[in-house]
Amino acid sequence: MFLGHYAVALAAKRAAPRTSLGTLVFAAQLLDLMWPVLLLTGTERVRVVPGLMEASALDFEHYPWSHSLLMVVVWALLVGGVYYVLERYPRGAWVVGALVLSHWLLDAPFHRPDLPLWPGSETMVGGGLWNDAALTIALELGLLAAGAAFYAKGTRALDRIGSWGLWIGVGVLVLFYLGSFTSTPASEQALAIGALTLWVFVPWAWWIDRHRAGRPNFLRGG
Repeated sequence: MFLGHYAVALAAKRAAPRTSLGTLVFAAQLLDLMWPVLLLTGTERVRVVPGLMEASALDFEHYPWSHSLLMVVVWALLVGGVYYVLERYPRGAWVVGALVLSHWLLDAPFHRPDLPLWPGSETMVGGGLWNDAALTIALELGLLAAGAAFYAKGTRALDRIGSWGLWIGVGVLVLFYLGSFTSTPASEQALAIGALTLWVFVPWAWWIDRHRAGRPNFLRGG
């Protein structure tokens, strides 16, 4: 799962209208933002195996700190708690924490059985949807389209940046995603370095959100 994480972040704006889209994207993608850093430090491991699955060539050998269910719950509580301390916005804190947890829940149907329940767990979870590339792409694009439409409908552009920036960013995400099917990383290190570019979408989301405002019925109860 890749685009789906951005989809739930976009859709979550309705649940926490006072929370920046940048924060929502950060929370939804936190696990994949940490993961390349942990790869580069040798804390976690992955192998690039061409043909492993139709929609993924990645053999996740060891990633308990970023992707085990127990640690994801810990990260969710930590990030949600820090957000509450900084913003004093309970609804936003719950949504931010839920988005962190949503990453694991969305990943589980797509991965091979390689998602650990806790560090050291021998029980691995994964539904294997990545074995069907066509279905994977359809689900990813469908989720992103729904999330972007939900966000666009619930907010209004304040200027051209707010209008065009949203859809340009969504287009870049789609190109980034589809590009992963056209080439295989040359090495695990190249994969990790390339994955660091995901950080760019956090300030993009913050920037776009600054140029959009919630509609009156969208903000009700916020």
